[in-house]
Amino acid sequence: MGFIPITMTHHINPLFLCFLITGFFGCSNKTTTVKTVDFVDINKYSGKWYEIASFPQSFQKGCHNTTAVYSLGPDGNIIVENRCNKDSLTGKESYVKGKAFVVPNSGNARLKVQFFWPFKGDYWIIDLAEDYAYAAVGSPNKKYLWILSRKNVMNEETYAQLLKKLQGMGFDINRLQKTKHAIK
Repeated sequence: MGFIPITMTHHINPLFLCFLITGFFGCSNKTTTVKTVDFVDINKYSGKWYEIASFPQSFQKGCHNTTAVYSLGPDGNIIVENRCNKDSLTGKESYVKGKAFVVPNSGNARLKVQFFWPFKGDYWIIDLAEDYAYAAVGSPNKKYLWILSRKNVMNEETYAQLLKKLQGMGFDINRLQKTKHAIK
């Protein structure tokens, strides 16, 4: 393969250039940097969370009543147990268990979650209520976003305020889909 010189007379489309270098460095059209909360008390964060809304992901297709339970494992890592009912509120339960590893020097706000070895994903806690009543979790590339609550419903005013914060962080909140939960 020969080298093709680019002279000053050639114009390169910036989107093409972005596509071209994505494999090497990554590229994002959103310039706002995702920041995590300063500190997360893992003991307070542990327990059951209900998914209120999320960016659609293939691994969650058809999920209703989605929950996550976090607990401290004997090795100091966090055990993650995700459940949902497939295709309806009363559908067959889907369950997956994984581990989360705290990223050093992150105030426990950045985790690497692993459900299948050797793959790990970013789990950044980007907003958290003082009383740990709700949380927003995302990834630095803004491809993943979850809004979690200790209850299966969230006050609409709180939800709207959270959406405004997330939009300010550069997340495309129009991609969010609310999760359906059975009324209790």
